[in-house]
Amino acid sequence: MMDYSQFLLMPQEIGLLLVFLLVFIYDTFMPERSQRYMPVFSVIMMALYTIYCFCCPAGVGEAFGGMFESNAATWVMKNILNVGVVLVLLQAVKWTNSDFVSVRRGEFYELTLLTLLGMFLMISARHFLLFVIGLETASLPIAALAAFEKRYYESHEAAAKYIFTAIFSSAIFLLGISFVYGMSGSLYFKDIATALIGNGSALLIASLAFVIAGVGFKLSLVPFHQWTADVYQGAPTAVTSYLSVISKGAAAFSFLVILVQVFGSAYSQVWEWMLYAVIILTITLGNLFAIRQRNLKRFLAFSSISQAGYIMLGVIAVNVMGMSSMIYYVLVYIFSNLAAFGVIAAIERHTGRVTMDDYNGLFKTNPWLAFAMMLAMFSLGGIPPFAGFFSKFFIFVGACHQGSVAIYALVLIALVNTIISLYYYLLVVKAMFLRQDDCVIEHFTSHWTERLGLILCVLGIIFIGLVSCIYASINGAVDAIGAMFAAVQ
Repeated sequence: MMDYSQFLLMPQEIGLLLVFLLVFIYDTFMPERSQRYMPVFSVIMMALYTIYCFCCPAGVGEAFGGMFESNAATWVMKNILNVGVVLVLLQAVKWTNSDFVSVRRGEFYELTLLTLLGMFLMISARHFLLFVIGLETASLPIAALAAFEKRYYESHEAAAKYIFTAIFSSAIFLLGISFVYGMSGSLYFKDIATALIGNGSALLIASLAFVIAGVGFKLSLVPFHQWTADVYQGAPTAVTSYLSVISKGAAAFSFLVILVQVFGSAYSQVWEWMLYAVIILTITLGNLFAIRQRNLKRFLAFSSISQAGYIMLGVIAVNVMGMSSMIYYVLVYIFSNLAAFGVIAAIERHTGRVTMDDYNGLFKTNPWLAFAMMLAMFSLGGIPPFAGFFSKFFIFVGACHQGSVAIYALVLIALVNTIISLYYYLLVVKAMFLRQDDCVIEHFTSHWTERLGLILCVLGIIFIGLVSCIYASINGAVDAIGAMFAAVQ
């Protein structure tokens, strides 16, 4: 007989399902004249649910025979994703109420919430069957979201490329899992980890390569990144922003759990060197291709590829600080990237312009939007005292705690790439502030939801940066004082 008390370990998933049902009921039964308030209703419900999740303490334990696990780390990661989804939905209010999209506005919110549920299952899964269910629940609806702008050929192309790549990556991932099952006789993470101790066979190497390829698709890791730029450019900007931060954050945390809890015993023999190569290629190629881009959505696509490489430094660290710094990096990345996409979405909706040259002189005509974009670029580039600087600093420190010579070389390569990334991020700032004689975009007033979303993102970038700065300063002072007293004694 099933023990229904197990569902008490799933307050976030059950709460999300409740929000989904409320949105679905509103979309289905409310009269036509009330439908235009549905986006605001969805944002309010999601915001209330997010507040509830922060107030509800994290349950610790396993459910459904150990297939599902809840702990403090999964609780924090899900709450961070909730914050990002609230910002995405808030910035999409005006777009979903536009003439062409309004007839399908309910589908956008329902599909978005459904993908988030799949990501929650991925994060808490401790059995590969549940993980695959979560992976497909998170992946397939995104293809429908990418094709949301049916009147544009690019949107159809983006959906087709995404769905075909998702299918093939899932097939490769399942092939790797089948090899793992053949070696261990189980799909439970713990049982597999126990069975693989001391196993350095070629079959394990092949299975790990397939698993990394399958999850690498979700993270846009090189060489599994080919879909990213085309999908980001063709999909609606609201969908692109969701893909760039929420999907990436969930995949990064799940990837860390799989590699550490399932294949941890094969770390130094097998997947450490695989990830070294993937991280170096991802950061470097992402930066080099970003320099060449003039379309800002493609620009941020290659930027997100590079950022995925930095996130993977938290995985390669294989320590508590590495995991903590990775979660912190995802939080900062959500505010920084959504600030940039918020500006792009507002300008695209009013003018249809998305190239970097169109942003020439933006500070002269729309100083608030230029300021928000500047802070986003500074944070993404890692310029102090903004939050992005500390996210990179902590993830570098977390990686260096591993202590090997190879990791020091990897962090050095990442630091050099950070300097390269500063160049192309500052190109956007240069266009907005230094080319004021070539104004292309006239002054306009963005919708209040777009302004509110940008304000929250900007406050997140500044506030998290200040808090991190104060925390680092206090820690440094405490260490210095401790060293003084140790010297005296």
